[in-house]
Amino acid sequence: MSGNASQNSSTQVVILGAGVIGLTVAHVLSKDARYKIRIVARDMPEDLDSQAFASPWAGANWSPMGTYNERIYKWEKTTYDKFWDMIPTGLAIASPSRVFYEEGTNLNELWYKTLVRDFRILGKDELPASMKAGVGFKTVSVWPDAYLPWLKSELLARGVEFVRKRVVTLGEAAALAGPNGVLVNATGLGARSLIGLEDKDVFPIRGQTVVIDNPKVHEFMCTELTSCDDGNATYIIPRPSPNGFTTILGGKYQKDNWDTSFSAEDAQGIIERCAALAPAIKDPETRILRHNVGLRPARRGGPRVEAEKLDIPVKNKWLTEEAQSDKGTVLVVHAYGFGPAGYQMSWGAAEEVNELVNSQVNPNTA
Repeated sequence: MSGNASQNSSTQVVILGAGVIGLTVAHVLSKDARYKIRIVARDMPEDLDSQAFASPWAGANWSPMGTYNERIYKWEKTTYDKFWDMIPTGLAIASPSRVFYEEGTNLNELWYKTLVRDFRILGKDELPASMKAGVGFKTVSVWPDAYLPWLKSELLARGVEFVRKRVVTLGEAAALAGPNGVLVNATGLGARSLIGLEDKDVFPIRGQTVVIDNPKVHEFMCTELTSCDDGNATYIIPRPSPNGFTTILGGKYQKDNWDTSFSAEDAQGIIERCAALAPAIKDPETRILRHNVGLRPARRGGPRVEAEKLDIPVKNKWLTEEAQSDKGTVLVVHAYGFGPAGYQMSWGAAEEVNELVNSQVNPNTA
């Protein structure tokens, strides 16, 4: 262990939230035993049936979204490459892809052509009947049911502590880190209701998907994800599973919709839209394995990854909290608001959180 690691291993880092962002941040921060890390969360990686956080329900692949942003491009490139490197372990798979665009789109200038592997423009014979233009490339995906428990097992092996606890206020969370400690706020949608933070720019995007088993449906396909004003987003994502792979069909993209109930009408629409891209979905041998409904934790203005200092104890007029005898300053690093892109930004965003923490705690080594 290096001198710096030994010197700072007692620095307490509390990560609030055990979704894919919180777990990935913990993985990056724990790589050299520099910090004493505790993950505090109401929902844990094994709670794969909980609709109270988004990570179990995500498509969990790399998909092109939005327009070019230098910072986000770096996050996504880092994550794409990390997932690619995981392919030999079986945690991730590579799949061919086709993404379809409106006629007239300049396909040679798509912002992600240098991010992915084997980028090419599709010929007319590769387009479904209803599509006018498109590109192909290799993409990567993971399966939350295996990936989240893997992250937790890695962290336990590194001595990271997991504490199941519902935290109500930002002050309560900061007190867990203690004076001169670090709090990583990876609360997702919880950032909206965490008293003392109450970020009203945070909002849900309701998603619904259908998981199927059909070996013929092995290609990632989607239509251009633009405004989704009609609440629909059409995509087909093969993902690793114990028997090879299964495929997730999507989906719904309903902003400011908190409804987590199953909709048969939505499920039928998803199957119809996806079958227009991959007719084999309608084959009799297709097995429907499950239906997913989850809330993507989005934020107006984009993800928030930034640091601030917070003096403790934090006064709170809305709750009478136990008095904290320890006084001091906590470094708070926010990491939330990733919307539909939590998985595909996770490793890059975690690296930026790591840089923010190191620059404050270990300014000579950041």
